[in-house]
Amino acid sequence: MTEWVHHYLSEDSVMGWIEKFKSFGIIIAFLLPFLEAFFPVLPLVVFAVVNSNAYGIIPGFLLTWSGAMTGAYAVFLIIRYFSETKFIKKFTDRPQVHRFIESVNARGVIPLFILLCFPFTPSSVINIVAALSNIRQREYLLAVGLGKAVMLLILSFIGADIKSFFAQPDKAVLVVLLLVLLWWAGKKLESYYNRKTGKK
Repeated sequence: MTEWVHHYLSEDSVMGWIEKFKSFGIIIAFLLPFLEAFFPVLPLVVFAVVNSNAYGIIPGFLLTWSGAMTGAYAVFLIIRYFSETKFIKKFTDRPQVHRFIESVNARGVIPLFILLCFPFTPSSVINIVAALSNIRQREYLLAVGLGKAVMLLILSFIGADIKSFFAQPDKAVLVVLLLVLLWWAGKKLESYYNRKTGKK
């Protein structure tokens, strides 16, 4: 499966698809990041790079971001809708999953937002756990939208070659500082929200 993905969904292959089906290029550019939410094996970083090269940095970013955000939120809604089924119940009965859900219920959406900002966090797991928690839909939509935006910006900064990122410590320091700043801003927003809603 992995070899198939690397062969048919490489940067050159995806760019070839967009060139071949020019009239549907924008649909493909949106659809591939959307499908990545359902099939995490798909290379989101490749889609982000190809969309930026094909349509320009800002339009390409918006296509990738909208597809990834819509896909993640779709997974969230589907899992929440079927949360009472036996299959989902069996999944939530696992001790580690149950602890994760309880942690989300206790801490709210801000920690999930921070996790979604990391480029290599398994966002599919985050979507599922969030759907099974008590988080409100609009809160998670905001977290996914902002988290995916930050994550894609970080991917653009790192570039397609992850090795070069680790070979340049200044990049790593800047990304860590950005994530710390986001965590601090998230805590401030969480405190403000709790004061407004009367939550403790």
